[in-house]
Amino acid sequence: MQRIAIAIDGDLLAAVDGLMARSGYASRSEAFRDLARDMMDRETLADPKTECVAALSFVYDRATRALASRLTHAHHDRHDLPVASLHVRLDREACLEVSVLHGPSGAIEAFSDALSTQRGGRYARLHAIPVRVSTAGHKHGGRSGDPSHFHA
Repeated sequence: MQRIAIAIDGDLLAAVDGLMARSGYASRSEAFRDLARDMMDRETLADPKTECVAALSFVYDRATRALASRLTHAHHDRHDLPVASLHVRLDREACLEVSVLHGPSGAIEAFSDALSTQRGGRYARLHAIPVRVSTAGHKHGGRSGDPSHFHA
């Protein structure tokens, strides 16, 4: 591991120390490494071809006419992206839909935008992580030569 020295103003250092305390970092070094990784991930995801996994959380008004049907159709229309979905009734009016997605960051962002802008949507947040997922054949329970696939 390389050592570096940085100059940082007192207010920014206090903010970093506060982040460390709230998040449970053992050292400033680990906090700065995570900040750097996050910055690099954001840059990587700016390329629409970057492979990623993502979670789209979407809170919506269940009474909005045909919204649940439109969400289902959107998932079926882009069946190459969704890996799994979770539906939770929050109260009498609101539902939470969480979709786990896998694919190019640009396609995932477009899918997220299409769902998030639906009439009746209350809140949406996309969390994407750049990752290359291997789909090479491998063994399961002693079987050899399993075909290529994605684990969900």
